[in-house]
This record gives sequence, C-alpha cells and structure tokens, in this order.
Amino acid sequence: MKPVEIYTSPLCGYCHAAKRLLTKKGVEYTEINVLANPGRKPEMIERAGGRRTVPQIFIGDTHVGGCDDLFDLEQDGKLDPMLAS
Repeated sequence: MKPVEIYTSPLCGYCHAAKRLLTKKGVEYTEINVLANPGRKPEMIERAGGRRTVPQIFIGDTHVGGCDDLFDLEQDGKLDPMLAS
C-alpha cells in the first residue's frame, strides 16, 4: 500500500471525516497537524499547489486534494487502485 499523508487540524470536521474513511478502509496514514505544527503549513501549501485549507491528502506522491476529493475517488471506485502498491 502506498504511504498516505494527511494535513489536518483538530478543529476540522472534514479532516475527521477523511480520517474516518481511511481508517474504515484499514489505511494507515501519517497525520500532520498544522495547528500544533504551524511550521508545516507552508510545506502543505506548496505541496498542495497553493491550497490553504485542511485536509490536504497525499497518496504516495499524488496530491488527492481535500475530503470531498477523497470521497469522490471512493465513490468512483478509484481510491482502492490508487492506494494499491
């Protein structure tokens, strides 16, 4: 399975929803809390092509986008193949 990274904030309901979906699918992920680690937010913005909102989700080297993008991939049946090694 490809590594998954998710930039989050503990106050973000969309972050919690995205993490629930990943957990439900048995996906291990690295969570980067930009509220607790504000120095990581510029890194997130650069990696996400200028997007400033959380969550920002990466599967391997691919920027998935936010929570809605993740759920769209799941609904379209594209998330599992993307996660596969």
